[in-house]
Amino acid sequence: MNQVKENNTVKVNYTGKLSNGQVFDSSEGKEPIEFTLGQGRLIPGFEKGLIDMKLNEKKTITIAKEEAYGDIIDGLKQEVKKTELPQGVTPEVGMGLVSKSPDGQEMDLRVVEVKEESIVVDGNHPLAGQDLIFDLEVLEINEAETTK
Repeated sequence: MNQVKENNTVKVNYTGKLSNGQVFDSSEGKEPIEFTLGQGRLIPGFEKGLIDMKLNEKKTITIAKEEAYGDIIDGLKQEVKKTELPQGVTPEVGMGLVSKSPDGQEMDLRVVEVKEESIVVDGNHPLAGQDLIFDLEVLEINEAETTK
C-alpha cells in the first residue's frame, strides 16, 4: 500500500487548531495543500506527522511548539517611537508591519501595544509558544523520482 515517505509530493487537506479548539488555518473550502516533503516549506512537526500515512487516511496530530514555531523570544519585542513610522500609518493592535534592516532583509512584525508616543512590535510568529493540533487527510501521494 502507498504510504507517505520522505521526498514524496503529497496533497493534503488539513485543519490547524490551538489547544483551546480555535481554528487558525484550514484548507476547507480551498484547494488542498500540495508540497514535497523534506524541502523545509512547512513546520517540521507537520511533515513528520504525515510520514507513513496511507492514501485517504485521516488522523489528528499534536505538534509540540518546538516542532512548530518555537518558543516566544522576548528579544523580538521592541518599542518604536511613532515618529519613526512611515507617514500616514495609524498603528492598531494586531496590525502587521514590515521592518527593513540596513542590508535589505525584511522582518514581519505585529503591533502588540499602542502607547501615547510609541508602539510595541513583536517579531515572533503569531503561533510561537503554542502547541498545534492538525486534522490531516492524505489525498494524493506521488513517489519521488530517483535520478541515477
